[in-house]
Amino acid sequence: MSVQTNMYDLFKEKAELVSAIVSEVRTPKEAFEYAVDICENKEACQLLISGCEEPLSSKAGDLCDEKQQKIIAAPGLGQSQITELMGLSESKGIGLITGDLRQHLAGIDIGLTFVDYGIAETGTLVLDSSSEDVRLATMISEVHIAVLPISKIRQNAYDLEEELKKYMQSYPNYTAFITGASRTADIERVLAIGVHGPLELHILMLEDD
Repeated sequence: MSVQTNMYDLFKEKAELVSAIVSEVRTPKEAFEYAVDICENKEACQLLISGCEEPLSSKAGDLCDEKQQKIIAAPGLGQSQITELMGLSESKGIGLITGDLRQHLAGIDIGLTFVDYGIAETGTLVLDSSSEDVRLATMISEVHIAVLPISKIRQNAYDLEEELKKYMQSYPNYTAFITGASRTADIERVLAIGVHGPLELHILMLEDD
């Protein structure tokens, strides 16, 4: 069994221990199809439309109860990838945004990103999030789908020392370490999922060798 296979197995084990959903894809297109399928089958992210908290007529109340269009946010893609994902999304009536996420701070169903590295011993994703749009996609979506090339898995954080130094040479720099879905606990130790970020983390292991 190769070293890379051992790291893959360890990464998958550790990621699943923190509630990540780990799957394999052979191509970016399969990753896009996966994201569209998850988006199509989840309940639409609900927005509190201005005025919906007030007493309303039955027609207005029905409008407030309607599901909004589902949205996938996928910043950082190349133009050919955007075209491919847009075709898949539009065929299912799903909106696609690839930038200016600050204008969509609520209502994003899926955040889709390609991550830079994975750390096997903790099941952690490493992502250069210097782009605000990338940061927002991983923080304000209900579901984060992260595509991780298998060749980019490293045993531990020390094995990324040189890569992280390169990141820090660019200013400003924001590098995210993502382990599992967002979770927190109050003073009574009651666990809550999705308070500070996505409710779910899906990791797609991309066969890139």
